[in-house]
Formats: sequence, C-alpha cells, structure tokens
Amino acid sequence: MNLLLSGIGGLLADYLSKPRRQGSLIATLAPELLAATLRPGDVLLIEGDTRISVAIKYLTQSTWSHAALFVGDGPVPATPGKVLVEADIREGVRAVPLSEYAKMHTRICRPVGLSPGDLQELIAFAVSRIGHRYDLKHVFDLVRYLVPTPPVPVSWRRRMLAFGSGDPSRAICSTLIAQAFQSVRYPILPDVTLEKSDDPACNDCYREVLHIRHYGLFTPRDFDISPYFEVVKPLLLHDFDHRKVVWADDAPAPRPQAA
Repeated sequence: MNLLLSGIGGLLADYLSKPRRQGSLIATLAPELLAATLRPGDVLLIEGDTRISVAIKYLTQSTWSHAALFVGDGPVPATPGKVLVEADIREGVRAVPLSEYAKMHTRICRPVGLSPGDLQELIAFAVSRIGHRYDLKHVFDLVRYLVPTPPVPVSWRRRMLAFGSGDPSRAICSTLIAQAFQSVRYPILPDVTLEKSDDPACNDCYREVLHIRHYGLFTPRDFDISPYFEVVKPLLLHDFDHRKVVWADDAPAPRPQAA
C-alpha cells in the first residue's frame, strides 16, 4: 500500500509541478542586484507559477508560494556559487543555484541580530537536511483544493497546509526553514500570551511570553508578515534616485542647434 501511495504521490507531484501558464510572471529585480543584496541566512520568497503554487497562494491568501534559505557561497560543495536550500516537490530537500529563480518575482526577508554562531548553526541545520524527501502527504492535501477551487473559510486554510505526515525525514519548503530558525530559537510568528509579572512592586504589570508554534503550521507568507524579519528592497539599497527614472511620457531633450 505504501508503494502504491508513493507512486500516486509521485504522479501528483509531477502534475502539480507543471507551470499553470507560460510567461505570466516577471522578475522584479535584475539577477545581479539580487545576488549582491542577499546575505547568508536570508529567506527568499518566490511567487511561483506552477499548479501547486496556485493552491498555496489561494489557501494562504498571499503572493508567495515558495520559500528558500540562502546559505551563501561554499557550504554545499556539489553546488558552486551562491546557493539556496529548498524543499522541492519532486526532488525533496536540495541545494540549487540562485540563478534558478533569477527570472522570478521574489522578496528578501532578513533575520536581525543573529550571532555568527547562530548563523552557522542555522545554515548547518538546513544543509544537513539535503536529501530528505518532500512530504507527499502534503501533496494529497493540496490537490483537493485545485480543481475546482472550493470556498474554504480563512480560519481553516492554515490547518489545511499542516496536514503533513509529521515524519521528520520529510519536509515542505516553509516547514524546513521554520525548523532551521527554531533550532536557534529565532522567532517567526510565535504564539504570544500575557502573563502576570513577577515584579512585587507592580501588581498590575504583565509580560509577553512567546511560545514556539509547531513548524508544520508555517507558510511562506509568515516570513513576509513576521515582525522579526526585515523586508529588504535591493533597489533602494543601491543608490536609488527617483529623479533618474525615465518615464514613457517624458519629453525628449531638445537637440542642440547648429551654429
């Protein structure tokens, strides 16, 4: 039975990884600008155009359908250059060159204040997962919401993306990255409760206490809306000057008159 389900899951993965439409998405950054801006530990969000991307974007009500962790140059000898670690629906957890998403709409989400040791541990965690399988149970959950797309209450959507097998040797893109950050106790979107302060001088004081949320509940959009990640705009970091923008309706410069 497991072999049968695995075979069906593989066929579904092939189907879901096919592009939904051709040429519908465009890159918002020049590849060299993206490469110059990324730092190890950054989360790169991607707006995909595959069938599974459509389902994820619908269920999360977000632009972003995929997430990958930038690990820099060199940590994966088999993949030279600037490298991302991601969970691919067909190939599982893998390392890919940054050029894989050079023509895609992307966003950089950057953690703040990680020590060199934390950063090394974060990257080592992600790299150690290379070769793990994609959670095909997640594929079965998603395929039910593709054709036709049913109305699903907002409160249920996140849970529908967390129906995975729970097998730690399997992963999907956002849960892989969530686990990596949780391994260094860096918050993404923790559950927050108010607890009474222990300060005897302040009977009415409360403190916020963060609780780690299960990694299976995270989606790509969570890194975008997290208050603990900085959204990086590469164009604004590299001497952007709105006065130098060339608009289509700008009047052409007058030609110099002959003497």
